[in-house]
Amino acid sequence: MISKNFHRDDQMNKLSALYPAHIAELQIRAKNALKRENLQGLVIHSGQEIKVFLDDLGYPFKVNPHFKHWLPLTDIPNSWLIINGEDKPTLIYYQPVDFWHKVIELSESYWNEFFDIKILTQPSAVDKLLPYDKKGLAYIGAHVEVAQALGFDNINPDTLLNYLHFHRAYKTSYEQECMRQSNRIAVAGHKAAKNAFYEASSEYDIQQSYLKATQHIETETPYGNIVALNENTSILHYTSLERNVPQVHRSFLLDAGANFNGYASDITRTYAYSRNKFGELITRMDQLMLNAVDGLQPGKSYVDLHIKTYNEIAEVLQEFDYLTVDASTAAESGIVSTFFPHGLGHHLGLQTHDVGGFMGDERGTHVNTPEQHPFLRTSRVIESDQVFTIEPGLYFIDSLLAELKQSDKADMINWKNVDEMRQFGGIRIEDNIIVHQSHNENMTRDFELD
Repeated sequence: MISKNFHRDDQMNKLSALYPAHIAELQIRAKNALKRENLQGLVIHSGQEIKVFLDDLGYPFKVNPHFKHWLPLTDIPNSWLIINGEDKPTLIYYQPVDFWHKVIELSESYWNEFFDIKILTQPSAVDKLLPYDKKGLAYIGAHVEVAQALGFDNINPDTLLNYLHFHRAYKTSYEQECMRQSNRIAVAGHKAAKNAFYEASSEYDIQQSYLKATQHIETETPYGNIVALNENTSILHYTSLERNVPQVHRSFLLDAGANFNGYASDITRTYAYSRNKFGELITRMDQLMLNAVDGLQPGKSYVDLHIKTYNEIAEVLQEFDYLTVDASTAAESGIVSTFFPHGLGHHLGLQTHDVGGFMGDERGTHVNTPEQHPFLRTSRVIESDQVFTIEPGLYFIDSLLAELKQSDKADMINWKNVDEMRQFGGIRIEDNIIVHQSHNENMTRDFELD
């Protein structure tokens, strides 16, 4: 048997080998961005704890994505990076003397040698470690009041951020490996949650199974997990987690990811508890999803891929006898949006809905989505080294169905068959894909989740 330590060491060796090229690429991007904006350097703030109103309790810390782009530190507030694109970046690492809380001490890792590291013990003392003259430096971070107090004039310049966000869509080999590992962790959670569903567990208990398998706590997942049974699967962002076991288990939708070194995965699966028509519909939607994955090709339009998938969902509705008209008529009429009311997917990376999806160029020129498809999360041309989710859905949502039933298009629907499916809620199936020049890498399926 191969030990877990062997796998961990192999993983670290891979990351160590890929990280130098990652830092070199980020240095090039920083240098180019600074030259374009006539700036001398970037000062990236990891962030700081935000207190609950009228309380001494803080909200869970979420690191600035620009900070974790450079190094795998996701839980260290009050830290700073100073970058000019040429010299070794400076890391100001916050390591307080504190007997109230556990202090995360700086540890030896593959990334240390690429930074000039300075220890900060008091957040208020950071000005002594930052450059005295801040003219020509751009602050990047969420705490504008802190930047102003420290004397920064250039705070989150739009044109600078546009350049950085545009290029963040291209993932280095190091980033791609982090995202593979994030998928590996999430797949383990999905398998555990699936087993819990078939053991007739509650939503709450399924969530605990997922968290245990991923070794995450709730605040460590990249977004709030969607753990939905029966009719709840038709609520797109359902996060209530009912504690009671339902009287009958009919359907289960899990939309849940994981984090690895600050990189997110975002995976969705839907299951039928028994062999029935809903299960057949899941199988058909899985096939449709994989067809959409095949359509991710460099140089193609993501918008066109969404529209193609939209039309294919109309065909599914016709195949399962939910329409009284043909698929093309249903698609042209727009009624398919009642059953598929969201976009096909989005960019994925340091954030679940990663930045840059609507940019046509480095200056941030916005690429509009079609008026008929307002909920698309990306309109950008597909290119190699980009990472996407593909997540078509088919739902029976009471409010949308009620609106359709009151419209002049109501007679396009076979209401008897549609009404029979309301108790199952809906279907969404989502994989995470790296687009390569010669092929697509389905990270989710590579870890045997199907």
